[in-house]
This record gives sequence, C-alpha cells and structure tokens, in this order.
Amino acid sequence: MMRQEILTGMERRRRWSTEEKLQILSEVGVEGATVSDVARRHAITRQHLYQWRREMRDKRMVPGEEAQFLPLELAATPPHSGTCRACPANDRPVEIGLRNGRMVRAAADLPENLLMRAIRIAESA
Repeated sequence: MMRQEILTGMERRRRWSTEEKLQILSEVGVEGATVSDVARRHAITRQHLYQWRREMRDKRMVPGEEAQFLPLELAATPPHSGTCRACPANDRPVEIGLRNGRMVRAAADLPENLLMRAIRIAESA
C-alpha cells in the first residue's frame, strides 16, 4: 500500500512579474545594498537575483529608463591625480558617475557603443 500526503495551506512558490523583478533588481547597489541584503529583504535567495539579472540581460532589459547621455562640465584641472589607462597621455578622460556609486573613466573620443557597453558592465557588476 502506498501512502500519500496532502499538503494544505498557502502555496510556497511565488510568481514575480517582470516589473517586480526589475524593481527588486534595481535595489542592488542603492545606498550600498548588496545582493544578500536585497534577497533577505524580499525573502528570496541570492540565486533568484542572479538568475533574474541574467534573464534581464539576455532579454536586453535594463532597470528604469533607457541609458541616455547627460550634459557635462569639463573641469580646468582633473579632480585627482589618477590616470586613465585607456586614455592617451594628451587626452583628458571623461568621468561618468553612476547611480550605484561606481565611476567610469574613458577617452573623450571613445565610440558610443563601447562607452555604453562599459557603463552597462559597471552597472551590472
């Protein structure tokens, strides 16, 4: 004779909409929040976040609005003595501060597609 057990109560598997996933993913890096912090806050595993991130990257979905270029100011002198390895010695690098606190430095004449790729990598790292 085979014994069967019937579980009653609330379903444990939750379903997340794409909007909910994007909202949760956008919390990573805000005010220093780590993947672990965000996962704990939403009672999910870190693996969920990594899986969702990969899924969104494969679908080419970016949290929030599409990336766009903003006006910038050129300082008379660089803010610090750091150098940009990718920039020729006679060119001043462009520095872009991202919402997650990271900084992207690149040559002023870097092609747009390479700059966008660098920004996406820095935002998703």
